[in-house]
Amino acid sequence: MATLIAVIDDDESVRDSLRTLLRSAGYRVMTFESAGGFLESGARDGAECLILDVRMPGMEGPELQARLKQSNSRVPIVFITAHEDSLVRERVLRAGAVDVLSKPFAPQALLSTVQAALRKEEEDATNCATG
Repeated sequence: MATLIAVIDDDESVRDSLRTLLRSAGYRVMTFESAGGFLESGARDGAECLILDVRMPGMEGPELQARLKQSNSRVPIVFITAHEDSLVRERVLRAGAVDVLSKPFAPQALLSTVQAALRKEEEDATNCATG
C-alpha cells in the first residue's frame, strides 16, 4: 500500500495542488483544512508524513507539532508557510520538523523534502527497534 501523506493547510488551492502533486508521485493523500480536523479524523495513526502550514485559524502548525510530540508521535513534519519568520522556523526545526519551505516552493523541492522525511522516519524506526 502506498505511503499516506496528510496535508494540513487552510488554503483550499494549496491542498488541491499538493494532493495532485503527491498523488502523481505515487503517494496516498488526505487533506485537512485545520489542525483540529486532522486530529478528529483519526488519520494521525496512519499518516507517515505531515505537510503542515505554519499559520492557520484556530490551532496553528507549531501547536499541532507540540501536541503530537506530547503524545509521543514520531511522524515527520514538513512545514510550509507564506509568512517567513526565522524565530518560528528555528523553533519548529529544534522541535524536530524536517524542514520549513516558503510558499511558493518548487514542486521538486517539496517532493525531495518529503522523501527525506520518510527516510528519516525509517531510520528512526530502525534505531528504536534496535536500540
